[in-house]
Amino acid sequence: MAAITRFSKPLALSHIRRCLCSSSAAAAVSDESNPHVTSPFGNYKITRRDPSERNVQWVFLGSPGVGKGTYASRLSNLLGVPHIATGDLVREELASSGPLSKQLTEIVNQGKLVSDEIIISLLAERLEAGEAKGQSGFILDGFPRTINQAEILEGVTDIDLVVNLRLPESVLIEKCLGRRICSQCGKNFNVASINVKGQNGNPGISMAPLLPPSHCMSKLVTRSDDTEKVVKERLRIYNEKSQPLEDYYLNKGKLMEFDLPGGIPESWPKLLEALNLDDFEERQSAAA
Repeated sequence: MAAITRFSKPLALSHIRRCLCSSSAAAAVSDESNPHVTSPFGNYKITRRDPSERNVQWVFLGSPGVGKGTYASRLSNLLGVPHIATGDLVREELASSGPLSKQLTEIVNQGKLVSDEIIISLLAERLEAGEAKGQSGFILDGFPRTINQAEILEGVTDIDLVVNLRLPESVLIEKCLGRRICSQCGKNFNVASINVKGQNGNPGISMAPLLPPSHCMSKLVTRSDDTEKVVKERLRIYNEKSQPLEDYYLNKGKLMEFDLPGGIPESWPKLLEALNLDDFEERQSAAA
């Protein structure tokens, strides 16, 4: 069984049931009891609504290479909520002629980090646009990453649950070094075959490679930053910054840590069980 710590399961289950009880609700019209959000970066028409009247609003955290995007995307499809990755928002803005495009281009070309203010502005605009389309809820992928970002985010919207996905560092390094991209179709694959034996009472971890079809095999390339030195440094920086953020959400009673027991076949059903969604998936399949 995958380990879940620092978040009481009875509390988690009751909270999730409350969030899921009206998963198909449309965006509510704002009134005096549901004021629009006013943030330091502009006025956004994002209505704060009771969890029983909307879908889930979750955050997925985890080290580089852990698979945040994979599991967040799967849950997004299952629950019918948008999967929002702030990296995608930045890339979309860069490719557009939006108001921040020129500023972002200069930041990226100079190798600087995108400021919290810009990230929150893009996120708030995305949430506002989603509400206008009748979307309810969201799953944020890899954001916030600092306490400052988390505090700013609280001024924009409410977060129900923070899921922190975990893998041993040795496995993360193997996964990152095994990543490959097809230079023609752009799809991501992984050639690493991971088999870590259990030690000191901890279970082993096995992950089969995610191999490409034969027509992509000769076109695979490795990301320039997927070297052992760079990967280890990314993990070091992430771990250094993530602990205060985890403590921040722990103190708010919103943090659930989930140790991935293996690849997708092993981890997905365990994650659904931890989130009390295993029956939900079965009901969705039966209704399809």
